Amino acid sequence: MSQSLVKNLIHLVYSTKHRQSWIPKDVNGDFYAYQAGIFREWESPALVIGSMEDHVHALFSLSKNHALKRIVEEVKKGSSKWMKAEGSKNSEFYWQSGYAGFSVSQSNVPEVRRYIENQEEHHRKMSFQDELRALLKRHGIEYDERYVWD
Repeated sequence: MSQSLVKNLIHLVYSTKHRQSWIPKDVNGDFYAYQAGIFREWESPALVIGSMEDHVHALFSLSKNHALKRIVEEVKKGSSKWMKAEGSKNSEFYWQSGYAGFSVSQSNVPEVRRYIENQEEHHRKMSFQDELRALLKRHGIEYDERYVWD
């Protein structure tokens, strides 16, 4: 094949350090736009971004030219700086060091999009920790509880 044709859709989840409530609702629009700009800059356009006070979900198309680890690093680094300077102006804002990334088939994009857009409703019934455990189980990812949270 003379060219590389790739479409890797990723559902990314990452949380604030110690799951602190550091993402105020009043900055969400600008916060999502800023993160979307970072994804775009790294050739990995976001389809949808959503959050609660302590974590973010993003559905994006991973670039064929960059590793997932690098995209996550750049999004977290840039958005942390933005939150400290422009968003909440909280100098204590930090992300947890890890993340969870799940592959998504094109046929499941509408379902994952709805899931991300309805985070507030979803979290009336389930904590972030229970949500992440369920996602990890659904995707068959083995983990050690001692190393997931901080």
